[in-house]
Amino acid sequence: MYSESPIKRRPSTRIYVGNVPIGDGAPIAVQSMTNTRTTDVEATLKQIHALERVGADIVRVSVPTMDAAEAFKLIKQQTHIPLVADIHFDYRIALKVAEYGADCLRINPGNIGNEERIRQVVDSARDHNIPIRIGVNGGSLEKDLMDKYKEPTPEALVESAMRHVDILDRLNFDQFKVSVKASDVFLAVESYRLLAKQIKQPLHLGITEAGGQRAGAVKSAVGLGMLLAEGIGDTIRISLAADPVEEIKVGFDILKSLRIRSRGINFIACPSCSRQEFDVIGTVNALEQRLEDIVTPIDVSIIGCVVNGPGEALVSNLGLTGGHNKSGLYEDGVRQKERLDNDNLIDALEAKIRAKAATLSQRIDVQQDN
Repeated sequence: MYSESPIKRRPSTRIYVGNVPIGDGAPIAVQSMTNTRTTDVEATLKQIHALERVGADIVRVSVPTMDAAEAFKLIKQQTHIPLVADIHFDYRIALKVAEYGADCLRINPGNIGNEERIRQVVDSARDHNIPIRIGVNGGSLEKDLMDKYKEPTPEALVESAMRHVDILDRLNFDQFKVSVKASDVFLAVESYRLLAKQIKQPLHLGITEAGGQRAGAVKSAVGLGMLLAEGIGDTIRISLAADPVEEIKVGFDILKSLRIRSRGINFIACPSCSRQEFDVIGTVNALEQRLEDIVTPIDVSIIGCVVNGPGEALVSNLGLTGGHNKSGLYEDGVRQKERLDNDNLIDALEAKIRAKAATLSQRIDVQQDN
């Protein structure tokens, strides 16, 4: 119901991670990373499938050893979502997972050996038609850069990134994306701003090691929100010390709040006050849990009284305005004759939302077919 986002995206080239387009105006992809031991194939598969269910576009898997590479092969055979193989130091692992079907290699060309080893990895990526992600992190800058800058700075992160970019340029390989992550919001934001002016490739955004579920979500929303509002960023990962599923939820919530990409229900709910005619907080929390499977974009306003309720309902697909004993129901901004019993709001609203989501999903399908 609300207007499209006014944000103008930074122009970039496009790459594909599996079947997911990245850059050049493609929808900003949301990804996460497994935190199980990759050699535990069953546990890793379980986590990947959980991430798929909440809408992850891409999943990254750490592959630190050859045993993990063999496990990656089995994992890849049993998943459909694009998988990024995260590799450090050993170029042979990169060659092996490329052979096993990795959809992207996350490496830093400069730390996997001499020029000949780098060339072998790049040639393999080219032969298998898979991109590379250069991943620079403020916590693991090269020693000479730390000596030069004394501490992680935006200039240091970008200089590190450009070293790796230059290697790929020399090898005539342009299918890559870059990240310059830091745990400090301002350091990360300024690093991405500088990098965005120097390369045309897609940018992978993240505030690394952001913290626990609540603090990390806030820090990520602030940092990524600043960049996304400026049109910078083509794929994002929220780094939380929490269940990776929460990373995907937070990622979509950030994109939703900026009207960049909508997935699932956008609840507009009041914080509640003494005017509320029903338990707003309990109702919204219950509905969020019950309706996590809804992927169709839909705006639902749940307001406890008639002060702001009608106004929010006018710009929502479904709106509820609190009233004494029964609450008013709006659909697409139109007040309905039906009123919902305040003692049975959760069940009634769940049914209404599911029905509306089904209708909207059919409309989307028809539009796409045409």
